[in-house]
Amino acid sequence: MLEMNTFSIAARCARSGMFGVAVSTAVPGVGGICPWVKSGVGAVATQSWVNPCLGIDGLKLLAEGKSAQQALDALIAADPGREVRQLGLVDSSGASAAFSGSQCTQWYGHRTGPNFAVQGNMLVGEPTVAAMAEAFARTDALPLAERLVIVLEAGQAAGGDKRGRQSAAILVHHSQDYPYLSLRVDEHAHPVAELRRVFEVARCQLIPFIDGMPTRENPIGNLPKSITDMLMVPPPFRPGGGGAGL
Repeated sequence: MLEMNTFSIAARCARSGMFGVAVSTAVPGVGGICPWVKSGVGAVATQSWVNPCLGIDGLKLLAEGKSAQQALDALIAADPGREVRQLGLVDSSGASAAFSGSQCTQWYGHRTGPNFAVQGNMLVGEPTVAAMAEAFARTDALPLAERLVIVLEAGQAAGGDKRGRQSAAILVHHSQDYPYLSLRVDEHAHPVAELRRVFEVARCQLIPFIDGMPTRENPIGNLPKSITDMLMVPPPFRPGGGGAGL
């Protein structure tokens, strides 16, 4: 087991149907083990003494038609390590549920509401999750990926992980089996700020490409010439820049 002292959000966009998880922690590579998302099904964030099987099994339960609370109850009941776990889930209807075991590292806690669950442990204090919940509520008009980055920024600004910073990630699914957006900062002195920088590059260069990629319904895809032309240009000269380390 790996102790993931973390702040995260699992969320759904009521307008687009997108699901996503965003997370930051003072352990490297959080994006590989905390966020679990499936198109049309839901989102799960698993952390504290993290058990990735809870993310995998949580999505299976949601896909079977369980509500977020029903899935959470089943996961916790079956987990002998439940008191060191922390989970947040959102289902296809936007219902949410969260759990913070009694042996999570202080400060720990969570908040839930329509279309979101925010949770954190080993934090500076409760203002971190409160700021994250408020940030999600006030950004309803924005695309989900942008909202999730803002939520992480709000959590970091309110204190974040009391040990410092190391990694951050965002994972969003839309209508396909593949991710709509998957960005990771696996080791950085300022991971949330770096995730914002990478997101701004992706907003200009990657998301337009993803929007035109093949789908089950359209296996040819629909990439505009403007996008293919843009991607033929070296990264530093594209909209949004990037590629400084290449």
